[in-house]
Parts: sequence; C-alpha cells; structure tokens
Amino acid sequence: MSGEADRSNPMDRSHEHVDVAVVGSGFGGAVSAYRLAEAGHSVIVMERGRAYPPGSFPRSPEGVARNFWDPTNGRHGMFDLWSFDGIEAVVSAGLGGGSLIYANVLIRKDEKWFVREQPVPGGGYENWPVTRADLEPHYDRVEKMLGGRRYPFADRTPKTSALREASKRAGLDWDLPLLAIAFGATPDAPAAEGVPLDTPPYGNIHGLPRRSCVLCGECDIGCNDGAKNTLDHTYLSAAAHHGADLRTGHEVRSIAPLSGGGFEVRYVVHTEGEPTDFANLRTRTLTCDRLVLAAGTLGTTRLLLRSRAAFPALSPSLGTRFSGNGDLLGLLFDATQPDGQPLRLAGSCGPVITSRVRVPDAADANEPGGWPPPRGHYVQDAGYPALAEWLVELARPGSVMSRGTRAFLAALVARLGRRNRSGISDDLAALLGPGRRSATSLPLLGMGRDVPDGVMRLHDGELAIDWTTQTSRDFFDGIRSTMQKLGDELGATYRDNPLWRLRRVVTVHPLGGAPMSEHPDLGVCNSYGQVFGYPGLYVADGAVMPGAVGPNPSLTIAALADRMCDRIGSEGLVRAGVASTTFVSGAAKPMPDETSAVVPKS
Repeated sequence: MSGEADRSNPMDRSHEHVDVAVVGSGFGGAVSAYRLAEAGHSVIVMERGRAYPPGSFPRSPEGVARNFWDPTNGRHGMFDLWSFDGIEAVVSAGLGGGSLIYANVLIRKDEKWFVREQPVPGGGYENWPVTRADLEPHYDRVEKMLGGRRYPFADRTPKTSALREASKRAGLDWDLPLLAIAFGATPDAPAAEGVPLDTPPYGNIHGLPRRSCVLCGECDIGCNDGAKNTLDHTYLSAAAHHGADLRTGHEVRSIAPLSGGGFEVRYVVHTEGEPTDFANLRTRTLTCDRLVLAAGTLGTTRLLLRSRAAFPALSPSLGTRFSGNGDLLGLLFDATQPDGQPLRLAGSCGPVITSRVRVPDAADANEPGGWPPPRGHYVQDAGYPALAEWLVELARPGSVMSRGTRAFLAALVARLGRRNRSGISDDLAALLGPGRRSATSLPLLGMGRDVPDGVMRLHDGELAIDWTTQTSRDFFDGIRSTMQKLGDELGATYRDNPLWRLRRVVTVHPLGGAPMSEHPDLGVCNSYGQVFGYPGLYVADGAVMPGAVGPNPSLTIAALADRMCDRIGSEGLVRAGVASTTFVSGAAKPMPDETSAVVPKS
C-alpha cells in the first residue's frame, strides 16, 4: 500500500493504492477477491454492511426490527428493500452479500437458455455472448468450493416427498438440486444433523465453530448454526487467507478513471447504529489498477449511472435489460389426502428449498411457440422458520377468536360454579387449535425467463426502474398454472400472493443494467465482464446478465466471475507499471495444515 496526496478533495489529503479494489462481497465480488488474492495481487474488498458470524442473526422482534438497511436513519442491518414501478426487490447488505439470505440453490443455467438474438418487446434482442460450454469448468469450481450437495433427507421431509409425488402425478420434471449446505462434518461425510464441521485449510474469518444443518427452515433469515456454506465461510475466508483486506461498513459512492490508468474510488465509512449524513460525511479515496464492481444489480448499476459523467464512453445500453429473473411467489393452503385427511407438508422442516420442478422452454425444442411455453420456468418448495407457522395460524382471526371465546367461557363457568379444576390442559390445547392450517400450507417460489425489457435510470439522483409484468404476462401465467397443477395434486387450494392482484411482484434476483454483449452498442461489458472503453474496469455481478438466468442465478454469477478472473490472469495484471503474470488459472496455492482466522476490518 502507498499513500499520496489527493489534491482534488481538501477534506481528504491522502489515499491508498491497491492492485484490485472489489466493490461488494456477494457472489461476483467474493469469487473475484479470492481468485485475484490467490494469484498474489493486493486486494481490498469494500462491503457496506457488517459481518455476520454464526449466532449473530437476530430472532427477537426488537432485533429483527433493526435488521434493515437504511443508513440515513441509523439502520445498518442485513435486509435492503427497494420499491419500483411494478416490482419490489429484496437484497442483502453484509459480508457475504446475497449468500447471507439466499436459499443455497446451485443450478446451472440451462444449455439452450443461452439464447441468441431472441426478440424483446420494444426492440432489440436477448443475446448471450457466452455458452454453457464456456462456463462448465467454472461451474465445476464454484460447486466444489461451495460444497454443493443434494438434500440427503428427502424421504423423511414431508414437503419434499409431497412435491415429488405431486410432480410425478402431474407429469412434471422434478429433481433435487445441489445445495450449498453442510449436511455432514465434511462434504463427503455421512449426513448427520448438528454435527461439528471441520475447518477448511484456509480457516474461517469468524473464528467460531459451525455445525451441520439442523433442518430448521431459517436459511433466508441467516443461519445461526453456520451450516450454510455462505461466502464469508468459503470464498471470503479463502481470500483473507491469501491476504485480501476485507473491509466492512465501507460504502462506495463514486468512481472515476485516472488519466494515467487505473481508477479512483470514493467511499464513506458507516458507524453502526448512527445515522449516516451522506452530505456531510467525510469522503475517503482509494486508487487501484483494476476495479471490480460487484455491488449487486441495483448497487452496481446505480453506481455506474451516478458516475456516468466521469465515464463518457459508457455504452448507451447502461440501465437496460433489467429482469426480475421471473420471481413469483404462490401459496398452497389446506393440502388434503384422497381420503379427506389433512396432508402434512411441514414447511418449516428442512432447508428453505429442497427440490425443484422444471418446465421446459421453447428453446429446448427449438420451437418458436406453442407447447412447451415460449419461456421456461422453475417452481421450488419455499420453506420457512417455525415462527411463521404461528403467524399463519394467527392470520385466521375468526378461528382464533372463537377458540379464545370458548376457552374463556369454560373458565368463567367453572369459576361461577365454584368448581375446582386442576387439569386445564384440554382447554389450552383447544385454545391453540389443531394447527392444521400451518401444517398443510406451503409457499412455492417460481422463477424463470421473464422478458428482460426493464430500464434502470436515475430520478432525482436515486435509482428508478421502468418495468411491468404486462410483457411477461404469458410467462407468469405459465408459472401460476404449474403451481395450480401441483396444488390440485396435493388436494390444496392455490392462492396468488396479494401483490399479484396489483400486478406487482417481489424479486430476490434482480438482474441486468450493465448487460454483456459482443458489441458496445448493445451492451456495457464484453463476455468477460470488462466494460467497453475502459480496460481494467469490470462488472462481476447480476448486472452483467443480458436476460434472466432462469434458475437461481447465484451459481451463474459466480461462474462468470471465475471466468473473468481467468481472463485477467491471462492478460497479466499491471502493478506499479510492471506486468504481473503470476496468475495460475484455477490452481490454489499450497495452504498450511493449521487453520487461521482473519477478522474483517471495520
């Protein structure tokens, strides 16, 4: 590191220089940090959120209420909620990015869904400049690093077994995807609940014990057992082992190219729990030879839009090809067996997602339309924490009120009759009710190839998105039809989530904004994520997608970042004016037998 004067900002007279600055610590950022630090380059990762070691994810109402991201009001929590025209988005702030709240699913993008020149309403084409074959070795690497394993307890998990049988009867393609979850002491060990996990050779930045999955359904609100192989436990720990500097509470506000090459990064440092006054907060400066933007689709696109004046050669495609990856939530209630008895689905048993149903795409059969439907999709079981079961029961106020009234009257009669009642267990059980509603209910998560025709822009300095469900209406109706079929086979009632009635959806997989392409008129980056016109500037997150991935996109984002790092290594990374070619594609340096723990800087 070296320091020198920054004469452009009297508030900050010094800054650091580093080979590579990585903005964000999600799937693209974490992979980039590890691969480049592994190759011997100095790397700084700048993450706006804080670290979340095992046991730190809140569960109390007070803790959950504070666990949202709104720094201007002193909230520096994990969940960052955005609202736009036609769509809501949920993303994460924290060391490990979206891996902290995702459902661990690792599915490769379908080979024929890497479409070429597929027309998009309003003009233009969805065009993928990479193929499945290009990504195969990178998929392999990422799956190994994240410990991908199929769910081993399917036969004794009610929701998994039920979805398998319903899919079979409906003629749907069902399978168990790889999950980035530790189901045993090591990836190859026999499956066992709650056993201590072996520490990998690169150690763990948190320095705390982890244990295998206990099937509690809490994946999406943070795994307090450390069973999820999140990025902080894997790629970021490995990056720190190789010398990467992981900085939490650091939010990048602007970027600019330097006249002599490289980039300037301006950022602020949050003080947790205190309101962040961005207008008056001290801005700090960092320079780097290579800059990797991995702040997530929303964060990266907003940063590029805000910095557009400094990058006049940016493609006119900046902000285009937004997609929600077809995310749609559906709800099944009151599942019933053929004999009329309740069918227990037990949504809180197991990881959040255990299995998937795949409905093919027109591209699979090289057909322009008809059946299969034009754009394919997936439907997955969407479990939830046990706490949610209480909420489901309380959501039926009529039954709760009637049970409460009966219990009150029974107690009143006993009191007025001066009867001694030492046993009131039956009254309490009646008050709680049979719990049938929660036991027989299950959310379903749909996703797939919606139309990537959204446009991201700035409005009064803040991100805005012009997007509508209308152009993807046939696609969403296809997902709803699949969910209805599954509901019918389970003897359940299917209901759209309330937002769909307003023709709005919630996405946890926003994509696009800086799409890759073979030409700068059609995309912001090339197929390796390098921004056209600005060598050394890369985008390594969901913003590079020229369309929906289809299945859960995290694996594809990570694979593209891994491929990007191979290219950076093959080109050589300029360090202090000298070309460095020490990068070894896909090969890790020898690691010591002992473990290490590196605590991120805050």
